[in-house]
Amino acid sequence: MNAEQIKQFEAGEYISLATLKKSGDYVATPVWFAPLEGEYYVFSAGNAGKVKRLRNFSDARIARCTVTGRVIGETFPADAYLLQDPDDEATALRALHKKYGLKMRLTDLLSSLTGKKGKRTYIRIVPR
Repeated sequence: MNAEQIKQFEAGEYISLATLKKSGDYVATPVWFAPLEGEYYVFSAGNAGKVKRLRNFSDARIARCTVTGRVIGETFPADAYLLQDPDDEATALRALHKKYGLKMRLTDLLSSLTGKKGKRTYIRIVPR
C-alpha cells in the first residue's frame, strides 16, 4: 500500500477481513479495526469462524468495506495472527479504544455484562 492508499484505508470504520479455509476459499467478514505502526488490530468472539480458520492459516486479505461487508476499494494481501500474550492483547485494545472511543467502551461494557469480553480473541493483521 502506498501512503495515499493507507490514508484512505485507515479513514474507514470497517475492513473486510477475509480468512482462508482448508478448501482454499476465503471467507470475508466486516470488522472494526485499529491501525498501529503499520499493522491493524481487530477483535472477535473466540469461537468465531475466522478465529478457527486463523489457527490453520495466517494468510488473509483486507479491504475497505461498509458495515454490511460490501468491499469499497482495492483488496490487499496480509498475514493475520491470533494474539496470545496479554500485553499484546492490551496493545490491541488500546488501539481500538483510541480509534472508536465511546463506541468501543460501550461495546466493552456490554460484552462484560454478557460474559463475552473474557472470551474475545484479538488479531494482529500485517499487510504484505
